[in-house]
Amino acid sequence: MPKTVTLVRSRELSDVAEYAYAATVAADARLIFLAGSCPLDADGRTVAPGDHAAQAARCVENLVVALAAAGATLEDVVSTRVLVASTRQADLVSAWNVVRDAFGDHDVPSTLLGVTVLGYDDQLVEIEAVAAVRD
Repeated sequence: MPKTVTLVRSRELSDVAEYAYAATVAADARLIFLAGSCPLDADGRTVAPGDHAAQAARCVENLVVALAAAGATLEDVVSTRVLVASTRQADLVSAWNVVRDAFGDHDVPSTLLGVTVLGYDDQLVEIEAVAAVRD
């Protein structure tokens, strides 16, 4: 069976980006739109206040759980948007490195954004994602 998600690269664009520039989804795939994954523990408390990398790691953990509930894995993700509450590029990079490492070779198209504030007390990171699976 052909792959559900195909990552697209272009020789005409810089290879400096640590992700594919586009992705396609097979016509018979079911799309999964995930809410922003937040750095919350099972009791709804924000973990690791002040630590962008630790919060990114918890976001990835929670994203994996949400994907599993929808019948998917990280390898089924089509794209991500990583939101980081900071004006410092180093903080964005710290969070991004965790996300990039979690996805490994499945380097989906991604957008990394610095934002002013996120929804929960002490929240610094949130990850949005879209995935695709075949039933």
